[in-house]
Amino acid sequence: MKKVVFFIVSVTVIVGALAPLYLEGELHYYSSLSPLKKFSSYEELKSFVNASSQAHLYYFEGTRSEFFEMRALSATTAGRSAKGHSVPDYSTTNIQVAGVDEADVVKTDGEYIYVVSNKSVVIVKAYPAEEAEVISKIDLDGALRGIFINGDRLAVFEDEGHRVFIKVYDISDRTDPIQARNDSLDGRYFNSRMIGDYVYVVISQPAYLQEDEVALPKIYSNDGVKEISATDIYYSDIPDYSYTFTTIVAVNVQNDDEEPTVESFLLGATSNMYVSLNNIYITLPENDKTLVYRIHIKGNQIDSAASGEVPGRVLNQFSMDEHEGYFRIATTTGHVWRGWGEMSSKNHVYVLDMNLTIVGRLEDLASGETIYSARFMGGRCYLVTFKKVDPLFVIDLEDPRNPRVLGQLKITGYSNYLHPYDENHVIGIGKETVAAEEGNFAWYQGVKISLFDVSDVENPKEIDKYEIGDRGTSSPVLSDHKALLFDKSKNLLVIPVLVAEIDEEKYLGEIPPYTHGDYVWQGAYVFDISLDEGLVLKGGVTHLEDDNGLMKSGYYFSSPYSVKRSLYIDNMLYTISDKKVKMNSLENLEEINEVELL
Repeated sequence: MKKVVFFIVSVTVIVGALAPLYLEGELHYYSSLSPLKKFSSYEELKSFVNASSQAHLYYFEGTRSEFFEMRALSATTAGRSAKGHSVPDYSTTNIQVAGVDEADVVKTDGEYIYVVSNKSVVIVKAYPAEEAEVISKIDLDGALRGIFINGDRLAVFEDEGHRVFIKVYDISDRTDPIQARNDSLDGRYFNSRMIGDYVYVVISQPAYLQEDEVALPKIYSNDGVKEISATDIYYSDIPDYSYTFTTIVAVNVQNDDEEPTVESFLLGATSNMYVSLNNIYITLPENDKTLVYRIHIKGNQIDSAASGEVPGRVLNQFSMDEHEGYFRIATTTGHVWRGWGEMSSKNHVYVLDMNLTIVGRLEDLASGETIYSARFMGGRCYLVTFKKVDPLFVIDLEDPRNPRVLGQLKITGYSNYLHPYDENHVIGIGKETVAAEEGNFAWYQGVKISLFDVSDVENPKEIDKYEIGDRGTSSPVLSDHKALLFDKSKNLLVIPVLVAEIDEEKYLGEIPPYTHGDYVWQGAYVFDISLDEGLVLKGGVTHLEDDNGLMKSGYYFSSPYSVKRSLYIDNMLYTISDKKVKMNSLENLEEINEVELL
């Protein structure tokens, strides 16, 4: 057994008092989260960091703390370019909230495609496809975390060393991008959003004593270095063993003269983030509960607004949502395996008001399972839990104080990601499974795309499904929603996929469900999707020629020619890898052109 050594101090009594209590198999929860406060002085902040780090010194031999990492409405747009002339219809990044853009490694404005490739941003003149070519490249030194396009402005997020750079380029001449501003902060890039002309960047920086001093967050800009004063830093008095400065920066990408706005929060390690048009919600794990902080945003204003907590752990950003003045969140308490006091997993949905006080709750769903995906759509929540089979729950949230299960569907497999098709139909993308003959688990198989009909809420149905490959097949969509291209008006669904297939000639008799296939193909699968015909595979587009190093066996595959994103401009499908952009007709997938990026 792995040894666990605890340095127990009196403050752990406080931690225990804050934790959820499990009595006779039921969850009894007591909320006591106080509002965020500001330090009165640097000395108070220093004493707080010092006392907290000493009071919560835990050492786990051979183990480590795990934090969930953030893992979308696909928008279509048309109109005029920044230069004023009309542009064709084109797809944009698959996002969660309309009007709240999410940074990605590929963006388009209908004329140009901007691609993060290694440590460069490559600009491709993409339309018309027959004339596509690389017209410029921005070379950088650090790791690129994502980009935004805003008219004639390109925002780039770069991690270099222990500093995050927010660089904005004037791209009015796409052949000659010019850096317009360069703001940076100490720490690591966590996530970002863009609303209107403002990008909001969240940066994490560990808080600790070094040579008897605490390094405060700093912002570096054209006007020099500005240190965030201790008296301007919000903090929570919830005990934690690893305090972190979570700093939110608002940058106007269109106005270079406007200085960035910065607010910093001394909290535990931020695990997930959800952003509406008016609020940023950040969550932190604390024992078997989640702390939630609401930060109000409007233009360059950033204000701490409310604090709250709910039982359980949050899976990702899609486990959260804001709707008509309420914040909804889905969580899991406990663990699938039994132990640690015979604690079993359960799943819950909570509704909170804007003060982050729980006003409605639906608890103890699917005991012994965990949430694999969640999606809030207006007055409903769709929840997928899994252990051996996949229950899809349809949950009514029209009365925020009385959430209730309307219906559920149990099928094989599970969905990692749920996407709205329309108000009565949902797309699920995950894995097919085969239940193990012994033991309470199932063997993952190929990638599975499902189309669910939830018009009869008490009896949801899987009206069609398509399974890709055998065990070992994977897709970036399973962990990154931005890899999905979906457009209902075009009956179009595209996902990048790495296909593994089992060579049945290698086996005598029945093939065990745990058998891993050999890698045979990587690229984009293109589907027609409709309620009449369901899911129909049109074909695939690959950037790998003569395999290009494709491994035929083993458990790992990587290639700079792996398709990572897809988009459309007018009637043309563009698939993008680190090395290439390929253009195919949406009508019949005939190849029209391709451009090498590097």
